[in-house]
Amino acid sequence: MTAAPSQTIACQTINAGDWIRLSAQRFGDRDCFIDEGTGTTHTFAQTNERVNRLANALAAAGIGKGDRLVILANDSHRYMETLLASMKLGATYVPLNVRLAAFEIQNLITASGARWLFASSRYVEMAAQMTTRDQSPLNIIAYESPDTPVPGPADITMYEPFLATGDTTEPGVNVDDGDIIGLAFTSGTTGLPKGVLQSQGMIKNMVMACLLDYEIGPDECRYSAAPMFHISGMAMIMMGVLRGYPNILASQFDPAQVLQWLADDRLTGCFMVPTMLASVLDQPGVDDHDFDRLQSIVYGAAPMPPSLLRRAMNTFSCNFIQAFGAGTEAGLQAVLTPADHRRALDGHEYLLTSIGKPASNVDLRLCDDDLNDVPAGTVGEIVTRSDMVMSGYLDNPEASADALAGGWFRAGDLAWMDDDGYLYLSGRKKDMIIRGGENVYPIEIETVLFEHDAIKDAAVVGHPDEHWGETVAAYLVLEPGAATPPDDELAAFCRSKLARYKVPTDYMWVDTFPLNASGKVLKRELRSPHTPGTSLED
Repeated sequence: MTAAPSQTIACQTINAGDWIRLSAQRFGDRDCFIDEGTGTTHTFAQTNERVNRLANALAAAGIGKGDRLVILANDSHRYMETLLASMKLGATYVPLNVRLAAFEIQNLITASGARWLFASSRYVEMAAQMTTRDQSPLNIIAYESPDTPVPGPADITMYEPFLATGDTTEPGVNVDDGDIIGLAFTSGTTGLPKGVLQSQGMIKNMVMACLLDYEIGPDECRYSAAPMFHISGMAMIMMGVLRGYPNILASQFDPAQVLQWLADDRLTGCFMVPTMLASVLDQPGVDDHDFDRLQSIVYGAAPMPPSLLRRAMNTFSCNFIQAFGAGTEAGLQAVLTPADHRRALDGHEYLLTSIGKPASNVDLRLCDDDLNDVPAGTVGEIVTRSDMVMSGYLDNPEASADALAGGWFRAGDLAWMDDDGYLYLSGRKKDMIIRGGENVYPIEIETVLFEHDAIKDAAVVGHPDEHWGETVAAYLVLEPGAATPPDDELAAFCRSKLARYKVPTDYMWVDTFPLNASGKVLKRELRSPHTPGTSLED
């Protein structure tokens, strides 16, 4: 007798866009987005209804799975509604850095192949001059009315009336974990931006990993200073959508405003890059408050000088978490936990220079150029495997193969590991300086320079040299009120802590560093003079 063939029934996956529906069922009357820019607050139930209306309006306009929607806007509840509606439809959102020049934005729109663009009022006129890949005008949905009449042939639709045309039913689109729902262009610290294909599985796993490793509770109210066009900003807010707590949204980072929220006990936590955290600490009256409700501050995206970190920990007396990762391409890779920070204050201060240990559900190795493991204490390239890794680069199979060689993601970050498993960043592979055959890692020198009382910030790069190949050059920002120390004093200071070949031979004082949207120093701009009229942000 022949047995009947077995049948399997595939269960549909939970779409990241479903999180707002599920949280609306659990916490319908709880605030979801508190938009300080528009003065609007929406509950989870109201937000889910608005997201459904937008998704159904887009579907009626012909937007479906795989279609790309560009967003050129400042942070707002409408921005997040657009992301969530796109996720529910299985469309692909394309967040663009608003600091880019018009020429750069047009290039990215063309590369994306998108035909629809959502824009804040201040960018509508610029967007109206943009075209699609076939040179047709874009379909533009403006979040707010533009301040002046917009010239040109572009078809501009206002967001709220457009949203109102859709009904509140769930779109019901099945989105698989392998479907591409995000196309994010890299910040370009070392070259031209690449389009990163982000699957639903990548976004879902990254948000859940962050919730776990950041020890986020259900009764919080948080703020992310990272903009939504950056994956860390989006992920921080999506944590609240999934966990069911409110997020305060602001169109731009304002250190005085953030301090006020903290002082008024509105926030339980926030995310800031080190430069932002420093600007909050520099606000008048920062030491006059107790910050009783503040539970944790997550920081990352750039190295934190230990002196700044100690000052922040003493001022805010809350948990600190350092997040490290090639976020756009590989999500969260390493975490320095609250327990690690407390251990640092309890006599192990060297941990303040660490990026922690591998994040949850991340397989991390330190390797040589051939993907062989390097011994403990030896600098190697960080390579990872996880469910947070991208699906590849848009229309760039060669770069995809290089970054995902052997099934491991390689971003070019260098680090070494101590005997306890803590990782210490040594910089970027492309930033490494080779002086007379010796490898010099800039972050080691920057850490020493941070210890000098007159130095607020430091960035070390290599300058071409006929004899040595490269020499070490330090770009420095002066601490407010400090006198500029002479070069020989700085050299002596460095020689007391570093091998002679690592000591900078040139010291240049600047007011600020060129930064990308993540707060990372664009070292290529320091290595070669900035050309007037071009953007530092790519």
